[in-house]
Amino acid sequence: MKNIKWIFVLYALAALASMVLIGFAIGAKSILGIIGAIVLLCAVMGFGFKTKKAMRDKGYL
Repeated sequence: MKNIKWIFVLYALAALASMVLIGFAIGAKSILGIIGAIVLLCAVMGFGFKTKKAMRDKGYL
């Protein structure tokens, strides 16, 4: 592992934060919060995979 790709670290932390938000929403018994956190998690993961594919296509990975 030569170079750290910081954008992927940020995506991973954002995904972790949205998973934590799911737990908080479950604890607060907020259906809207649960759904919002799941949508946020899907969006963050999608952007991460999209970025990885773009970087792979350009030869940066």
